Amino acid sequence: MDHPGYHDGMRRLQDRFDSRRLADRLDERLGRAAFTDDDRAFIESRALFFLASADEQGRPDCSYKGGAPGFVRVTAPDELAFPSYDGNGMFRSLGNVLVNPAVGLLFIDFESPRRLRVNGHATIAEDDPLRAEMPGAQLVVRVRAGRIFPNCPRYIHPVGASELSVYAPREGHTPPEPKWKSFDFVADVLPRR
Repeated sequence: MDHPGYHDGMRRLQDRFDSRRLADRLDERLGRAAFTDDDRAFIESRALFFLASADEQGRPDCSYKGGAPGFVRVTAPDELAFPSYDGNGMFRSLGNVLVNPAVGLLFIDFESPRRLRVNGHATIAEDDPLRAEMPGAQLVVRVRAGRIFPNCPRYIHPVGASELSVYAPREGHTPPEPKWKSFDFVADVLPRR
């Protein structure tokens, strides 16, 4: 049986560039289905990650998710959770999750540099008990990890961020309304609170 983590398209390119053995070795040595203590510390120290999702027809979407460090939590050996904050109301990522739970998360430390991929299946809940512990959360997203693996960081450009966005929800801080919510062209269609 071929490696379960690679499909035919990946294998064709691995064979074309003679990297099949390398790909298998890297996944064998580095890939896992449960978070390590180091993974937990890394994930929970991040103030941002990127979330990839796709609709029922496989059309992809990718979004930036940010908050105060610790806004993403490892909640079980193979599960993490994060809040969904008030956004632009399009619900592109979470709408995709409702019709196709497959997701990919990419956590990056631009300074070390370091990155970690988490691929799995997501669920969304408004009544998740963790929501009460997540200031500003409208919903809680839980991701059951199928594959966790570090990625080569050599092309990560260093970027400095000395402070959080004023819009990032956190304990003891009320984010201001974003300026775009005052634009005339959206004033009559904003959600009622």
